[in-house]
Amino acid sequence: MDLQISVFLLFVLFTAGHSFSCYECMGLTGSCADQKVKTCPSGTSKCMSLTTAVQAGGISAKVKVKDCAADCASGSMNIGIGKTSLACCNTDQCNVQDAPDPSNVPNGKTCYYCDGQSCLNTVSCSGSEDRCFKATGSSGGQSVVVKGCLSKSSCDAATSVGDVQGASCCEGNLCNGAQSVTQSFLFLCCSLLSFILLH
Repeated sequence: MDLQISVFLLFVLFTAGHSFSCYECMGLTGSCADQKVKTCPSGTSKCMSLTTAVQAGGISAKVKVKDCAADCASGSMNIGIGKTSLACCNTDQCNVQDAPDPSNVPNGKTCYYCDGQSCLNTVSCSGSEDRCFKATGSSGGQSVVVKGCLSKSSCDAATSVGDVQGASCCEGNLCNGAQSVTQSFLFLCCSLLSFILLH
């Protein structure tokens, strides 16, 4: 019994002074040149790096983000107007490298996506995106739907987003349904991304 207490106290002494840290940045110009080391809050045990490429209305933008994460699954997501690649790791400052640019190589999978007016649009999945997903939530009391392609590794994380009432992944082509919507889906996209970034 005394040996167990001694080992426990020794473990506490060696781990109490260590704080987990990750690189942090938000590169709205497609670069994370100004990254800084951040001491992660309690409850976080992973570092993440995210690259998002957005194309809407003839405008293209790339955003790179690095931060601490409570839980994180490497993979990619495609919601039609934007693609995200997420890299996760679990050692101090392991997110020094940017997440790779999202893949543009089609993999034969097709899913529905929503453009704010309709969910009848189809998108060709690429890279590791081997699942279709559908997520619903609310913004200002109105229902919001997001659909697209997602990596299998990210499905479990996406189904437990706090602001989302229902999220599901499926495996067949166009298995995420073609239901029409009339509300903007940016709120739900932000909820999904913030969950991936902060949890």
